[in-house]
Amino acid sequence: MSVKVRRYRKGGWEVDIRVALPDGRLVRERRKAPVVSKSGALRWGEARARVILFHDPAKSRRKEVPTLREFYPRFLDGYARANRQKPSGVAAKETVCRVHLDPVLGTRRLDAIGNEEVQRLKVHMTGKTPKTVNNVLTVLNTLLRVAVEWSVIDRMPCRVQLLRVPKTQAGFLDFDEYGRLVEAAKAVSAEAHLVVLLGGDAGLRCGEIMGLEWPDVDFSRRQLRVQRSEWKSKVTAPKGGRPRTIPLTKRLAEALRAHMHMRGPRVLYQEDGQSLTQKVVRNLGLRAGRKAGFAKQGIHILRHTFCSHLAMRGAPARAIQELAGHQDLSTTQRYMHLSPAAIESAVRLLEQPSPVSGRGDMLETGDGGIRK
Repeated sequence: MSVKVRRYRKGGWEVDIRVALPDGRLVRERRKAPVVSKSGALRWGEARARVILFHDPAKSRRKEVPTLREFYPRFLDGYARANRQKPSGVAAKETVCRVHLDPVLGTRRLDAIGNEEVQRLKVHMTGKTPKTVNNVLTVLNTLLRVAVEWSVIDRMPCRVQLLRVPKTQAGFLDFDEYGRLVEAAKAVSAEAHLVVLLGGDAGLRCGEIMGLEWPDVDFSRRQLRVQRSEWKSKVTAPKGGRPRTIPLTKRLAEALRAHMHMRGPRVLYQEDGQSLTQKVVRNLGLRAGRKAGFAKQGIHILRHTFCSHLAMRGAPARAIQELAGHQDLSTTQRYMHLSPAAIESAVRLLEQPSPVSGRGDMLETGDGGIRK
């Protein structure tokens, strides 16, 4: 430890302090002494050196990094809710943080979540599907990225690598199975019949079925407008953020017209007059499925059936994307392997006349020769 005192260029005394800390680091401070005499400046410098020695100033300046458990409520409020993400999306992130991240990483400081901790998290979720694991890892990656953006940590402490997810084909009902389901739903109730048709003939999601209102249905143009979705009594825009218009099939238009009522703006209500819930919609679909002789299956298979049947009847991918409200065309392309028209037209290209050759003044003849 050394303390040197010299005259300050603007008057007074400059104190040059050097302190070697127990860990080997050297701390140096040069400051103007707050006293007027040289001996007073020396005493002040010696006192300051003792403070540095026993109270490392670097520690006091060091950023206090929260644990994941302390930070994730801030993440949910300041990021997910502040950016007005859909309530279902906020709830999903909260579940991921509470159920999956907190038990494994909750006590770890954010800057201490390294690659090994990410691998431990993957091991902890060994029994989960790759898609579920990737959902958890995506939330972790977003949480850490937000912490960097908010200057909570200086940099990403780890590399979050997703699992490879095998490509699967969406399950759907073939034409005969769907026809049986429609007839079975009609025998169950008018509400079950409409739920099945709205899913299979119009491709509506469960929340969109719940949120459909009579002003959205245009009988004169025979179309309906999907412009809201409901999740646990919270009404938002449809998934993807934009409304879409869907032409009505003849049987869906007839079912809607036969179901018209004055109970309220919603197309479908429960028997007690309350709005539908996800559980009620699911149960209506299950009852229809049991009556048709099908094994237990989710309501979302109706939407897959809608897209699959359009592809099987030769509808273009872009048309299916618009009708289904897919943000990404790659989602729609999961169904296009079912399109016989696309496969047929591709092969028929081989039967068309030969194209112009690379030399503009010559064409290939059918027998392999060249003519001008």
